[in-house]
Amino acid sequence: MPSNPPLILFWTRYFDKPVDLAEWSQCSVPVEWTNDRRRLAEADAVVFHLPNSREIGDARKYPGQLWVAWSMESVVNYPAMADASFMRHFDVVMTYEAGSDVWTPYLPRADWWHAVRHEPIAPKVESAPAVHFQSSSFNKSGRDTFVAELSRHIAVDCYGRYRSNRQITGPDLGRRTKLETIGRYPFCLALENSIAPDYVTEKMFDPLAAGTVPVYLGAPNAAEFVPDGSYIDAASYRTPAELAAYLRHLAETPGDYQAYFAWRSRPLPDRLARRLDELEAPARRRLAELVQRHAQQRSGRLSGRPSLPFGPISFLRTRLRRARADLGR
Repeated sequence: MPSNPPLILFWTRYFDKPVDLAEWSQCSVPVEWTNDRRRLAEADAVVFHLPNSREIGDARKYPGQLWVAWSMESVVNYPAMADASFMRHFDVVMTYEAGSDVWTPYLPRADWWHAVRHEPIAPKVESAPAVHFQSSSFNKSGRDTFVAELSRHIAVDCYGRYRSNRQITGPDLGRRTKLETIGRYPFCLALENSIAPDYVTEKMFDPLAAGTVPVYLGAPNAAEFVPDGSYIDAASYRTPAELAAYLRHLAETPGDYQAYFAWRSRPLPDRLARRLDELEAPARRRLAELVQRHAQQRSGRLSGRPSLPFGPISFLRTRLRRARADLGR
């Protein structure tokens, strides 16, 4: 058994910043975390953030080393995640997809659901029935067209950096202000930037936390991630006009509208409770435990000659890009 704790190396950045080691180090499993690429030869596991895939090509892989493919982003936006010839280089998959080795969905943990169910429902004081927050131009779901068409039939107040028609008044305290704003509307458009199974993000969960009804466009299996009767599936309506008519009906029929909050007074469904049990331990702990088991099964330190999984041309191109980036800093 190795005498030192297993070493987990983050080879890539997290988008445009180094990985926050302080956050990952909040783990009770005895492992060491680093983003120092010079320690590649001693790393038991190497984690690659797949949206930063252009930084991967110059990594050497040592015999016995685990390579971890990590992403919270939709496979639709980053199709390399669905490319078998690319993904075969990784031993462990850590993504939002339910079949991952280390499952990391956006699904909040059990204590979040408990707290949300006991929060009071804020009064719906805005004149528009629906609110929408969007700050990204990613649009593989067709949400831009959806919002434009729906807005022809029902008023939608749009906040955020992208195509807004309303602005936050007063101090903007980030997430807290966002949830308070959402809570003032009967409905919140919860529109994913792309549509893929299991890709159910904070777009769904923020409205539930804020005490309003999500109007959801996204993962076809979204119902597996939330209580029954807690949201409106936009895809089940033939047109935005038909959906708008239903939203107007709910706004005018308090009893039907309030039914969307009945889940707060019921136990969570068993299928959801089982998923929450799987996620009781944070992803960093589950990854650390996996790496620790792997290190214990090996005899001694890593040894042997490294390989270039992505080939010499990719290695040289990546090194050249990295050198140019370093010069530009």
